[in-house]
Amino acid sequence: MEILIKLLIAHFLGDFILQTNTFIKQKEKHQLRSYHLYVHAVIHALLSWILLWDLKYWYVALIILVTHFLIDTGKLYFTTKKNSRWLFTIDQIAHILILIVLATNTSGINFIIKEQFLQILWPLILCVLFLASPVAVMLKIFFTRWTLTEDDTGIYGLKNAGKWIGMLERLLIFLFIITDHFSAVGLLLTAKSVFRFGDLSKAKNMKLTEYVLIGTLLSFGIAILTGLLFKNYMI
Repeated sequence: MEILIKLLIAHFLGDFILQTNTFIKQKEKHQLRSYHLYVHAVIHALLSWILLWDLKYWYVALIILVTHFLIDTGKLYFTTKKNSRWLFTIDQIAHILILIVLATNTSGINFIIKEQFLQILWPLILCVLFLASPVAVMLKIFFTRWTLTEDDTGIYGLKNAGKWIGMLERLLIFLFIITDHFSAVGLLLTAKSVFRFGDLSKAKNMKLTEYVLIGTLLSFGIAILTGLLFKNYMI
């Protein structure tokens, strides 16, 4: 599991944290002619090797480099406006399946953990990274099926404020779950509902209400599930 966790950390760092919108747009525009595609694959390979930190397992990084490049290339050439959500999901599943196969078959790696906090560190980093960026991207792609404009809501907010609020609330919920403060999750949900009530009452139609409810439930649900999985892993 430790090998898989480290490979997943490398994947989330490479695909969500270190990959900028410029990288994505350049890949989509130029496809195989874009050097961003090749740099992106190399970054994934380097991150994987650095986290595994053993020269004799260079082949793991090489396999990740080649497979990531091939999967991303296929996604670039087959993506359309209609299937972008599905291809994003398939793309992530394919990457993660390869990491699982690599972690399962790399039996020679034997990491000796002497301190208890190191056993917690890697899965904790994985969960925080997952809740901070990948979940935000996943929710953004999920909501592309609906269009919600300022004219629909009559409300004008700060740019990207919703993204940061969602990230902070997921991390807080994760912290509450792993520290057994389940009641605090309810308090956070109540506080958000109170602050959002004014916005919802100003909306011109039901779009904003439904949008906020779906987003909140999905965000809270993913954070709670991640916290429970972390707790179960550490038992």
